[in-house]
Amino acid sequence: MEFTKKDLNKTLWVKPAEMDGQRVWWKVDATWKTLWRLATDIAKKLLGKHKPYYCDFWDCGDYVVVENIENVSVSGWKELKKMYYDYSGYKGNLKTTKYIDIMKKNPERILKEAVRWMLSKNKLRDKRMKRLKLVVGTTTQYDNFKPLNLYK
Repeated sequence: MEFTKKDLNKTLWVKPAEMDGQRVWWKVDATWKTLWRLATDIAKKLLGKHKPYYCDFWDCGDYVVVENIENVSVSGWKELKKMYYDYSGYKGNLKTTKYIDIMKKNPERILKEAVRWMLSKNKLRDKRMKRLKLVVGTTTQYDNFKPLNLYK
């Protein structure tokens, strides 16, 4: 799509069917990236805020593949003090788990929850989360989509 000077004051409406064909794959290496900064950059790509035809009620975001999520870092004392909570809905059944324990057992959960909290709380959130691919270590599984590097 090309824009000219006369198009600057017009709102660009792209149909959702056209958006599906224009989804781009992004690849991120999470090694030594800060958790929340990484989560905000991923959320922007999943939402599609970097596109000129972004609209909050249409799902126009891209795919994001994140590798080496076991090497993501947090700042300050969060590594020792940060807690994650699971509540089943029953009285007295609130379970707390430390950040370090989750990183050892299931590092995907930490980044997945961080990105989920960054996305808007509506019915499109689950569709956007399905486009987030998390990988422990590196993989060549998504290389046939020719992903672009998010950080150059």
